[in-house]
Amino acid sequence: MSNKPPLPPFTRETAIIKVRKAEDAWNSRDPVAVSLAYTPDSQWRNRAEFPAGRAQIVEFLQRKWARELEYRLIKELWTFAENRIAVRFAYEWHDDSGQWYRSYGNENWEFDAHGLMARRFASINDLPIRESDRKYHWPQGRRPDDHPGLSDLGL
Repeated sequence: MSNKPPLPPFTRETAIIKVRKAEDAWNSRDPVAVSLAYTPDSQWRNRAEFPAGRAQIVEFLQRKWARELEYRLIKELWTFAENRIAVRFAYEWHDDSGQWYRSYGNENWEFDAHGLMARRFASINDLPIRESDRKYHWPQGRRPDDHPGLSDLGL
């Protein structure tokens, strides 16, 4: 099995790198590429869904990004210890009727020795917003390095 650095045990610096790599992957909106950051038998809780394993993760992400259009995400390190990281995040998207949302949440991650995420537990709330209230305006894909993070945006 190949490694997915940075590897645990995490330092503050390596945890921040791990969080940014996860953000970048999710902003790619490539379900297969995203799934490769997880163990083959990874366990999730995402709202009321419980995907298990990479195949179910891919199916989940395909459904998610078919529904959550123009998805843009920012993650921020909350805390870390040994092989675990907690993050907070917010993402913006709209549905097929054009209604915009900002979704807020927290994730708890647990990694194996190879740096693959074995467990991901997410709690998420959706807030309808006006298009004029959006804060994420970069082109689809990776958030630019000079774009403010959650704390800088007051989120």
